[in-house]
Amino acid sequence: MPELTFEILAAEVKPFAAVPTLIFKLQVTNAVENEEIFSVGLKGQVMIEAVHRQYDSHTQERLVELFGEPARWEETLNSLLWTYVFVPVPRFIGSLVVDVPIACSEDLTVASGKYFYALRDGFVPLAVLFSGTIFYKTPEAALQVTQIPWEKEATFKLPIKIWQELMDTYYPNSKWLRLRKDTFDRLYEYKMKNAIPTLEACLDKLIEQTLKLNQ
Repeated sequence: MPELTFEILAAEVKPFAAVPTLIFKLQVTNAVENEEIFSVGLKGQVMIEAVHRQYDSHTQERLVELFGEPARWEETLNSLLWTYVFVPVPRFIGSLVVDVPIACSEDLTVASGKYFYALRDGFVPLAVLFSGTIFYKTPEAALQVTQIPWEKEATFKLPIKIWQELMDTYYPNSKWLRLRKDTFDRLYEYKMKNAIPTLEACLDKLIEQTLKLNQ
């Protein structure tokens, strides 16, 4: 019976995709010598293990919305779900490396987007929890099916510079902003009434006015 282990070797930016995409290089190894794995329907739950790194004061301020005040982090600093992946693993004997694409977003309305945006350096501590189905052949060439044990996982320290490179590649000098339709309509109406050339300039003007009022 197969005994699979998983290791994430590296991560890289996929340069020409419809959406920002990271490629994780996943090595799958079978400890049973010379056993043929016909295929694997591999599923992964990708978690951000926030407790497994340190945070400077600036980053702590950015993470207050997620975890509350740093004084309470012993209770509130928890893992965050990033995404789910499905990886069809082809036939192999011994081990092989497969690409795991993960579509990414800097949407600050979701917890993972807030976390990635808060980090300026270091790494993102990840854990991928695996499940799925293994199809393999016995020495008698009979096709067998078994499940991946629930305790199988792989950890990886994703350098935050790779995430920043990804966003700079797809959205150079830009940040993603999502607005409700009625909010956008009011902003656009303000822009037209005041003959402001762009929405960015409109936001700059509103921010400057607010700062002056608060001085």
